[in-house]
Amino acid sequence: MNIGGISLFPFIILKEKYNYNTRVSKVIKNHETIHFYQQLELLVIPFYLLYILEWFIKLFIYGKDAYIHISFEREAYKYESDVNYISNRKWYSSFYYIF
Repeated sequence: MNIGGISLFPFIILKEKYNYNTRVSKVIKNHETIHFYQQLELLVIPFYLLYILEWFIKLFIYGKDAYIHISFEREAYKYESDVNYISNRKWYSSFYYIF
């Protein structure tokens, strides 16, 4: 798994090579921005608690692939290429991806 960035509210931290205006950079920035809004709507701390809890539960179901089955990641990966998603996103959309 290649990690290009991380969203730690209120910051989005990217690897230096993704600070440029390339297609891949835009996708990673959009992915992390989706996480930013997920954190914001859950008032930050509950987001991290739910993220870890869901990862732990899905670890028993999916093993090493648990990360990609976390609802927050599923939403972010699905819409990371859609530059209009943030402006059209409904609050708590990540909960649609739990199951």
